[in-house]
Amino acid sequence: QVQLVESGGDEVQAGGSLSLTCAASGSIFRVNAMRWYRQAPGKQRELVTTITSSGTTTYAESVKGRFTISRDNDKNLLYLQMNSLNPDDTAVYYCNYVVATSKWSGWGDYWGQGTQVTVSS
Repeated sequence: QVQLVESGGDEVQAGGSLSLTCAASGSIFRVNAMRWYRQAPGKQRELVTTITSSGTTTYAESVKGRFTISRDNDKNLLYLQMNSLNPDDTAVYYCNYVVATSKWSGWGDYWGQGTQVTVSS
C-alpha cells in the first residue's frame, strides 16, 4: 500500500504565498505522474497542476503564472508553491500519485487526505 500525506495548508491573506508538500510512504517501485487537485466548498474536485516523471508540467488556467509544481524523485516528494493567492484559491488541496508498487504491478492512483488552504480578503 501507498500512503500520501499533505502538509503546509494554512490561512493567509490575499496576495500571500504558501508552499504545500506531499510525502509518500509504503511500497513504491516507481512513480509516474504527480498531481495537485483542489476542492472548494460546494464545488467538484478540479485538477490544478500535473508534473510528469520527466518533469513536464501543466497548469489550470486559473493558476498559471502563480503556482509552481515540482518534485523530488529520489524522495518521492511533491511540492506546490502558491503565490499571489486570492480568495478563489480557498479549497482543500489533494496530492495524487500514479504509482507502480512493484516491477510486475500495473499503475495505481493514490490520494492524500487533503490540506486546507484558506485565503482571506
